[in-house]
Amino acid sequence: MTKAVDYRLKLRELSEWDDFLLKESGLPGPRGNIELAQAVADEGDRQLFERFIAYTAEKAPVNTPFEFLPFCGVLCLGRLLAEGDDDLLVTLRQSASDPRWRMREAVAMALQRLGEVDMGRLISEMQGWSHGNTFEQRAAAAGLCEPRLLGEAQYAHEVLGILDLVTASIKQVKDRHSEGFMALRKGLGYCWSGAVVALPAQGKLLMEKWSTDPDKDIHWIMKENLKKTRLARMDADWVYQLRDKIQG
Repeated sequence: MTKAVDYRLKLRELSEWDDFLLKESGLPGPRGNIELAQAVADEGDRQLFERFIAYTAEKAPVNTPFEFLPFCGVLCLGRLLAEGDDDLLVTLRQSASDPRWRMREAVAMALQRLGEVDMGRLISEMQGWSHGNTFEQRAAAAGLCEPRLLGEAQYAHEVLGILDLVTASIKQVKDRHSEGFMALRKGLGYCWSGAVVALPAQGKLLMEKWSTDPDKDIHWIMKENLKKTRLARMDADWVYQLRDKIQG
């Protein structure tokens, strides 16, 4: 029996969850209790998520046990979206710009829950987010570039198109020191590699194109992706050649 299953059984025994979640949150600390959060997302209902998500950054600061409650609430949105509660996309999109990085991670995880059920729908929604602010763009990229979601070539093709569009938009960003831009830059620093591995022929061509771009942040993004082991496993010679070209 996995930890997630154990947690789900435990939650079913409890009439009130808050104290248990705060105690088992793993916060403060470097890693929250993701297994427990996933169990909450599986077992919770809309009323629970609405109560938890009301914990703002002021009420539940970063790296405190109370931050775990809205993290669970945001993650629960993904399950409810997968079940057809489309109106929750507005709330999830708002959460993508939360000042707390864990909330933004929860948004990406919630999107992946939707993608597991209907990847086509997720891609359609993320095409809109890809034209949003830098936090929303980062959420779209991180939500889409999960390897388990990219098994079909058509999905990988569309995701690469979104990454191409988001990367192009970097050239228009004036404030390169904002938290939103830094989050997007970091996210694109690994997202490209996941999508390229899913559809190498198209992905390699796009990375080769961007690797010649003079923009310093796009240059950094491509270099970071070339460090990823999954790209080397896909085509080590290509990685070494492109890395040499960039560094040259």
